[in-house]
Amino acid sequence: MKVAEHIKQIQTPPITEVKSWLTKQTFAADKPLVDLCQAVPSYSPPKELIEHLKGAMDDPFTFKYSPDEGLLNVRQEVCRWYHRHYHGAPQPEQLCLTIGASQAFWLAMTTLCQPGDEVIIQLPAYFDHLMGLQALGIKPVCAPFDPTNAGQPDLQAISRLINAKTKAILLVTPSNPTGAVIPAKQINSFFELAQARNISLILDETYNAFIGTAPHSLFNCTDWPDHFIQIASFGKTFALTGLRCGALIASENVIQHTLKVQDSMVVCQPRTAQLALQFGCQHLDAWVAKNSLTMRQRHDRFKTDFQAAKTAFELIASGSFFAWVKHPWKDLNGRQAAQRLVEKENLICLPGETFGPGLESYLRLSFGNIESAQIPDAIARLQHC
Repeated sequence: MKVAEHIKQIQTPPITEVKSWLTKQTFAADKPLVDLCQAVPSYSPPKELIEHLKGAMDDPFTFKYSPDEGLLNVRQEVCRWYHRHYHGAPQPEQLCLTIGASQAFWLAMTTLCQPGDEVIIQLPAYFDHLMGLQALGIKPVCAPFDPTNAGQPDLQAISRLINAKTKAILLVTPSNPTGAVIPAKQINSFFELAQARNISLILDETYNAFIGTAPHSLFNCTDWPDHFIQIASFGKTFALTGLRCGALIASENVIQHTLKVQDSMVVCQPRTAQLALQFGCQHLDAWVAKNSLTMRQRHDRFKTDFQAAKTAFELIASGSFFAWVKHPWKDLNGRQAAQRLVEKENLICLPGETFGPGLESYLRLSFGNIESAQIPDAIARLQHC
């Protein structure tokens, strides 16, 4: 059977590729695998959320469809969560619950763009965004990576990339893969640029719960729906990555059009995910705040220990779940460098080139799914390699 040529050109899912290398490895008891590959919280959901879902299994409605956009009472609870954490919020009609942030991204792209349109992305870019744009026939226009600026997007550089085919500027904050947070003032500037050029600013804010402050104030702007779309995820927030709790936030008009795609793609987010999301938004603010602090402390320890170790690797940027490092092997690309770490040190991470062109000198380390006590061992393996 023939596969479409443009699909053949898309890279293999990076985490799947890297984990496939493990089939050739054996791990001694004194040197177990250190997994810095996938951004998964090292902790489980709280017991009370799990018990809540267990109770829901006795309700026949748990197993039925919901409205395409999600249950109204769940969307109302999500909006109240936004009021507390952003000091401004969308209305329930401006929100569609999705199968993770990735599906929210697909809804946004299929609603805004046609094949041949362009979306500006900042390098290094989240690999699922690159892969999705390629699959949809939308051209990703890459704003170059500046290691001296920790990969922060440059307003003037992005402005110069806008042309008649540009539909949106797509930014990720905190960044996956660098962890860098775009300051609120800078986000406002990008929103103003989108307004001035009559395009959309799309923010993927999957890791917004791990900043420790309100990420921005765009929801306080009365005209935010005209040029702003948010891709949201609660999988990391409430440690529900397997339930795929995402959302698309946009104008009511955009949401109404996305429901045409939603209905033909997935119909709705499963009720189990919606019930978990509702419970989390209602009851888990203190639990989330505690884990957010833990993750910031884990990042601080990783950064301090990494810099003190003086490895041959260079820390370019870090934050939330991630560190973006330059590897020391000038004769190796990122895949080869990552394979070397697997073979010699039983450590897995992601190659830089999976996050965009020209990034073969870099690696993404995800320390979010290891405990703080494991950080010294992980850094020691980088020293030894």
